[in-house]
Amino acid sequence: MKFFKLFAGLFTATAAIAETPVLTVYTYDSFVSDWGPGPVVEKVFEETCQCDLKFVGVGDGAALLARIKLEGARSDADIVLGLDTNLIAAAAGTGLFEPHGRSIGVDIPNPFGEAGAWEDENFLPFDWGYFAFIYDNTKLNSAPDSFEALATSDLRIVIQDPRSSTPGLGLLLWVKEQYGEGSPAIWAGLSDNIVTVTKGWSEAYGLFLDGEADMVLSYTTSPSYHIVAEEDQSKSAAMFPSHYMQIEVAGKLAKTDQPDLADRFLDFMVSDAFQSIIPTTNWMYPAVVPSGGLPDGFAKPIGPEQARLIAPADVPSVRDEALAEWLTILSQ
Repeated sequence: MKFFKLFAGLFTATAAIAETPVLTVYTYDSFVSDWGPGPVVEKVFEETCQCDLKFVGVGDGAALLARIKLEGARSDADIVLGLDTNLIAAAAGTGLFEPHGRSIGVDIPNPFGEAGAWEDENFLPFDWGYFAFIYDNTKLNSAPDSFEALATSDLRIVIQDPRSSTPGLGLLLWVKEQYGEGSPAIWAGLSDNIVTVTKGWSEAYGLFLDGEADMVLSYTTSPSYHIVAEEDQSKSAAMFPSHYMQIEVAGKLAKTDQPDLADRFLDFMVSDAFQSIIPTTNWMYPAVVPSGGLPDGFAKPIGPEQARLIAPADVPSVRDEALAEWLTILSQ
């Protein structure tokens, strides 16, 4: 009798687990780290979804697209979170993503027109920021205020590979958009400053914190982490005349077997509950500013007149030319 009760209990528990829907979200490694948004987002969403939210870390942002392309319709992912506007044309071109069918207002500067509207049919934004070089202000009395000044300095910098990292691709496009045909000269000047090129952001920032470089490519908001989380004022962003924007997005896979749950997650992603998590976990600006606003000590955005961004549809052709120039110069 006891054996029967034990067997029945195990069967019931196993059946309950089997019936719990699983939503699989591919994202970048830092999102799912212990200090990233992933653990908090998972806890909050699971409180209302009656589901198992499963995050899968897949390198850096650019590696996400490569993974999805490789897996194709066989992918286990229901949602891909962590692409950006430099990748969405290529991502949409795979035919693997389904239109989200939503109209939302966003708090993101728009270099091409009126701020507030979001028009991409396949991808929704969840945060944004500006790329910048971060330095230790206790070690550098002053920081370069332009790419030219950085190139003529003897400062050691760490950057990320544009083929695997969204910050690395952002830097590549930043230089190309700002200097056009003069971008090879900028890279030639920077080549002897570059200590190493890492696969992703986490590795690069870790090398900087370990003292292996004077500056690292990151975001204007990166010092906010040290200020808010560590009460450390020693990190600053080198401010240039303009900075390239990154707008991070998520999209639903067309082959998902959890379409309703995926839709619920996208709605959750642009809600106060999710957006309020972003500033002090992902250390970026929320795509939709939550009702409580930004936390104290968080960096205020620079003016939209300083923002640089290449229209998503133009990125593939610009990227190919810029990448060829970058590879040629850095291989010399």
